[in-house]
Formats: sequence, structure tokens, C-alpha cells
Amino acid sequence: MLAYIGKRLLYIFIALWLIVTATFFLMRIAPGNPFASERALPPEIEANLNAQYGLDNPWYIQYKDYLFDTAKGDFGTSMKYKYRETNDIIKESFPVSMTLGLEAMFIAVAFGVLIGVIGALFHNRWPDYLTTIIAVLGISIPSFVMATLLQYYLALKLNIFPIAGWKGFIYSILPAIALAATPMAFIAKLTRSSMLEETNSEYVKMAKAKGIKKVVITYKHALRNALLPVVTYLAPLTAGVVTGSFVIEEIFSIPGLGKHFVNSISNRDYTVIMGTTVFYSIILLLAVLIVDILYGFIDPRIKVGGGKSK
Repeated sequence: MLAYIGKRLLYIFIALWLIVTATFFLMRIAPGNPFASERALPPEIEANLNAQYGLDNPWYIQYKDYLFDTAKGDFGTSMKYKYRETNDIIKESFPVSMTLGLEAMFIAVAFGVLIGVIGALFHNRWPDYLTTIIAVLGISIPSFVMATLLQYYLALKLNIFPIAGWKGFIYSILPAIALAATPMAFIAKLTRSSMLEETNSEYVKMAKAKGIKKVVITYKHALRNALLPVVTYLAPLTAGVVTGSFVIEEIFSIPGLGKHFVNSISNRDYTVIMGTTVFYSIILLLAVLIVDILYGFIDPRIKVGGGKSK
């Protein structure tokens, strides 16, 4: 276990180095500069700003400084927000994004599994058809369209929820639903398919022959094995929630890290772009590691180091 985690952490460090390097050079070859959009900026002031942020140094000096600063966890000072460190922006805005992301993941997993189980238990009956329609709609409708529909009907028309902002739990409900809709539908289809496969397996037929109650067979045996593909999907789910939050936070005016990331791209704020990219990469890589470890605990047949135990 420890050897496996150590090896995976080594891979994570290598992946982070590649991400840091790619991000650095992509920012450098992008046309323009962070101060190009400023109106009537005198050349002297632009030169001073370039010197202040080290942009007038050779690329290899900039790369070395950026690499060492990133290794120390210092993502630098924002080029657009005066005297604001990128680390401070992350500290202030990430808890908001994390709250929204966790709510969306809970909705996606809980309701996705529930819908999938209902569809499997009532196979080829009207509840199955209804859950299939829900899943197809959830997969087909993009999150930004879902967000707009929720705002229009539940906020503007019915006045049940606030249309935008972030001032309490009630403000998070609509964006969390919009963010969770697509992964929830995918989990529902995944769970339904896996449950149907498990309920037709030999060990379930044997349990039925022994007279074990259906509820025990369904929830103690079949559902546990059916959840393995869902656990595998948790890492892509995390990535989907993280990237999807960029648009959702913008639509609902949520002061999260995704909104800052989008604004930093518009403003060519190199330090914030690179800092948030590295930060998100760390989260996603660790999420993949955690999911792999959980998979080994849920299914004892799977060795954490890879392969199945004999």
C-alpha cells in the first residue's frame, strides 16, 4: 500500500512538472502581454511593470523562478489586482467553489444511484422508462442551458429561489443542481446497467434459491458490486464538476475560483491563470489517487498496486 502510494505520488509530481512547464510556455507564446489592454499605457510604465513581474528577463530565468516559486507554493502577485497575491485569491474563493462542488457531487451520486436502482428494479416498466427519459435529458442538456432554465422558471417565474449571488445555502441550490444534472444522468445510466448485470449474475440467483430476502440481495450484495463503476467515475466526475463550475459560477455570479479563472483569462492575468491551473491540477490528480485507493477497499479482489488478487 505505502509503496503504491509513494509510486503514485512520484507520478503526480512528474505530471505537475509537465503541467507547470506546459502552462508556462503556453502563456509565453500567447500573443500580446498582460498590460496590452491598458488604455494609452506609456512605454515607460509598461517597461516598469514588465520589470516588476520579471517579464523582461530571458525565458529560462522566468521559467526557473516560476518553477522554484511554484515548488514553494508561491503563485505570485496578480497582474491585474494590485497588491493581491494569487494564493490569497485561491484561499478566499476556493472554499466557495468547494462548497458548490461538494453539493453538486452529492446530488449527482445520491440521486444518480437512486434513479439507476429504480430503473433496474422496475426493468421494462413505466418507472424504468421514466428514469431513462430523465437520464437522456440530463445528458443531452448542457449545464449552462440547464442553469438558464432553472433561473427562468424557479427563480424568475415561481420566485422560489434567488436568481444569482452567494449569500447563504439557498443561493447554492440552483447552481448545484445545474452542475450536477449531467453527471447525475450518467451515474443513473451507469448504475442501472450495472445493477441489471448484477441481478442476473449467478450469485444473485443462488441467493434467491436459498430464500434470502430480495431487499437483502438488492442492497447488500447487488448494489455494492454495482457501485464499483460509479466509484471509478468519481475521478472524471471531479474533473467535470471543476471545469463545469467555471461557467456555472459566471452565470450565477458566484465569487468562486472558477469565476476568477475565467476573469483572469479575459484579463491575461498570467500569474492567476498559472496558479489556478496548477492548483486545480493538484486537486484532480489527488482525486484520481483517492479513487484508486477507495476502489481497492470496496472490492477486496482488486489489489491497490494493480491487478486482481488470487
